Amino acid sequence: MPIDESLPFIPVRIAVLTVSDTRSLAEDRSGDTLVARLEAAGHALADRAIVRDDVEEIRGVVRRWIADPGVDVVITTGGTGFTGRDVTPEAIEPLFEKRMDGFSAIFHRISYDKIGTSTLQSRATAGVAGATYLFVLPGSPGACKDAWDGILALQLDYRHRPCNFVEIMPRLDEHLRRGKAQG
Repeated sequence: MPIDESLPFIPVRIAVLTVSDTRSLAEDRSGDTLVARLEAAGHALADRAIVRDDVEEIRGVVRRWIADPGVDVVITTGGTGFTGRDVTPEAIEPLFEKRMDGFSAIFHRISYDKIGTSTLQSRATAGVAGATYLFVLPGSPGACKDAWDGILALQLDYRHRPCNFVEIMPRLDEHLRRGKAQG
């Protein structure tokens, strides 16, 4: 996919949430992978946190970031599997105003080329809430690399053609503004 070098790069502000019962910031390789990649691309790290595999803790942090005008994108890593403690999709999907079904499809296509049918063990998902993009990734550094390199690096680059997430950011809350104007 082409990058139109005649256009300016527009950095976005990204918050990274690691969901884990066992990791600390010092041991968070997946979060480190995402932070390194987003900063290398020229984006800003808006915030970073680690929470336990707990629906209310996850949802609380994500809600706070959705409400924060200094956060454009939230990327979570961890808690997308099938074990009893994996609850990240359950925590975040109810927040979606719009689901991004294509994200999961493309993520699994990229992942399949690397790990085959084991990609079925991930419930990676994405959506939009409060004019904020939400991406829910598995907890492995490899999965974070695949999602960033294969999807997010391009879609979060305003110069990517034929289209990208950044160019429609100002219109993500049209339904809210329209409702206020009519009411």
